[in-house]
Amino acid sequence: MPMSNTVMPSADRALPGRDRAVEISAIHQISGRSMIPPWPAGHTEMVLGLGCFWGAERLFWQLPGVYVTAVGYAGGFTPNPSYEEVCSGLTGHAEVVRVVFDPQVIELERLLKHFWEAHDPTQGMRQGNDIGSQYRSTIYYLDEAQREIVEASRDAYASALAVAGKGGVTTEVRPLEVFYYAEEYHQQYLSKNPAGYCGLKGTGVSCAIA
Repeated sequence: MPMSNTVMPSADRALPGRDRAVEISAIHQISGRSMIPPWPAGHTEMVLGLGCFWGAERLFWQLPGVYVTAVGYAGGFTPNPSYEEVCSGLTGHAEVVRVVFDPQVIELERLLKHFWEAHDPTQGMRQGNDIGSQYRSTIYYLDEAQREIVEASRDAYASALAVAGKGGVTTEVRPLEVFYYAEEYHQQYLSKNPAGYCGLKGTGVSCAIA
C-alpha cells in the first residue's frame, strides 16, 4: 500500500536521494548577495517552514535586517532531494526558508513574530489547501540560545491561540541537521513570477512577543 504524503516516512522507507547537491547560481535575485555561507560577521540564521516556500521566502526577504534568504528542504532523511521527491512525502523533508539576518537590526523574537502570524501553526501536515508533510510548520534552530527563544515564542503564541479558541500548535521544533538548497527555479520564485502562487494565510491572532 503506498504511503500517504501526510505521514512521515521512517528512515528505512525514505527515498535514497543522491550524493550530488543541486546546482544553483547562489546569487539572490533581489539583493545580489550570495545565498551560500560564510555570512558577514555578527549575522546568524534560522530555518523556517510555514507551508509553500515561495510566499514564505518573499515574506522574509522584505524584512529590514534580513541579509539574504534561500529556499530548500530540511527535517527529513533523503540526501539532496529533488522537489518531486519531497512532494511525494517519501523524503521526510519540509519546504523551508533559510533566513540570514543581523540580530542588531531585527531580533530573533521579531523574526519569529512574523513567522507565527504569517501562517496557521495548528494544521499539522498541511497549510490550507496545500496538503502533505512537506507543508508542515517547522523551526530548525542552531543552538541552545535560539532554542530557548523559539520555545518561549511558541508557548506565548499557543496561549494567544487558545484564548482565541484556536487549536494547539503543531509546529516541529528541533535542531537543524542539514539544509538542502531547492532547485534554481524555486529561488526567489515570486520575484521571477510576480503573479505566482502564494499560500500564506495567518490565523488573525497577534503574537505578542516582547
